[in-house]
Amino acid sequence: MSNPLTPEVIAYNIAKGVFKPHIYLTNLSLAYFQEAAGFISQRLFPIVPVTLSTAKFYEFDKGDLTRIAAARKPAFGHVTPAVFGKRDHSYDCKVDQVITGIDAIANLDFQRTNAPGSIDPRRAKSRFIAEQMNLHLDDMWSKKYFVPSAWSNVWEGTDTTPSGNQFYFFDNDNSDPIKIFNALATTMRQFGLRKPNKIGCGINVFGALQSNPAILERIKFQGSEANPADVTTNVLAQLFKVKEFVVSEAVVNRAKIGMDDDLQFVCDPNALLLCYTTDAPAIDEPSAGYTFAWDMLGNGQYMAVQQYLGQPATHSEFMEGLLATDHQVASPDLGVFLQNAVSPSYQPAAA
Repeated sequence: MSNPLTPEVIAYNIAKGVFKPHIYLTNLSLAYFQEAAGFISQRLFPIVPVTLSTAKFYEFDKGDLTRIAAARKPAFGHVTPAVFGKRDHSYDCKVDQVITGIDAIANLDFQRTNAPGSIDPRRAKSRFIAEQMNLHLDDMWSKKYFVPSAWSNVWEGTDTTPSGNQFYFFDNDNSDPIKIFNALATTMRQFGLRKPNKIGCGINVFGALQSNPAILERIKFQGSEANPADVTTNVLAQLFKVKEFVVSEAVVNRAKIGMDDDLQFVCDPNALLLCYTTDAPAIDEPSAGYTFAWDMLGNGQYMAVQQYLGQPATHSEFMEGLLATDHQVASPDLGVFLQNAVSPSYQPAAA
C-alpha cells in the first residue's frame, strides 16, 4: 500500500522533483484580449512609415489638374504655359508610451514548476502592450477621422421625409442604402476625382444594414436551404461596389482606475464613413487620410517594444511600448461621413 499524501510526503516528493504542483491551470486563462479584426485604424487608412519624426509632403492642386490647359496653337506663337501648383503639408509624430511591470519574485513559481510558455508573464505582458497600442491607435484614429468635422460632405439620418443632406435611418423600412451610396459615390467622383473604395462603420450600423429590407431583397435568391443568404461584410462590399467593408468592434473602458467599468465602443456605433484611400503610401494617388508612423528604431517597425530591469531592490522588470504617430486628413473631399445612420432607439436584433 502506498504512503498517504501527507504534507511531509508531498514536501519530500517536491524536493526530489517527483511531484510538481500546478500553481495555475496550464490550458486555461480568462483574458479579454480583443479580436484583431475588430480594430479599424490599420485596415481603413494606410500607415506611412517615416524615418523622421517631422517633415513635409506635397499636395498637388486639384483645380490645376482638372482645368483644361490645352488650346489651339496660334500661328507663329504659343499657348499660355499651364499652371501646375502644389502645396506643402507637414506632419509631426508625437510619442505615446505604455509601461507594465513583472514581479521577478512572483515569477519564480512559474520557472520552478516548469509552467508552459503560454502562461509566461513576459509573453502575457508583451501581448498586453500590443493590445494597448492597437486600442490607443484606434482611439486616436476615431477622434481624428470618425467625426463629421473632418470631412467636406456630411449626411445625417432621419425618420421623416429626407431633405438636403439627409437620408432615412437604415433601420427604417423606407431606407435604400444602395441607392444612397450610389449617389454619394457619384458626388465623390465629381468633387474628389475618385470613387469610394472603402467603408468603415459602427457596429449598430452594420446590424441595421444586415436586416435592411432593400438589401435583403437584393440577396434573397442567392442562398439555399443548406447555405441561406446572409448579409456579411463581403456581401455589403459587393453591393456598395467597394473593395473593403470594415466594422469597428473595438471596445474601450473610459472609467478611471478604481471606478466601475465604463465600456464603450471606440468608434461611434451609429456612424459610417465612406472614403477613398490607398492601400499603401503613393506619390501619384490621392487618399482621404494617412497615418504617419515614425520608425524610431530604424528597423521598419512603427511600434517599439523593449524590456529593462528595475532598480535592484525592487526585484522587478519592465516592458515598454512606444508609438509615434500623426493622423492627417489629406483630402476632405474623399470622405463622406454619415452620422446618426440608425434611429436613437435602435438595438441590433438577437441572433
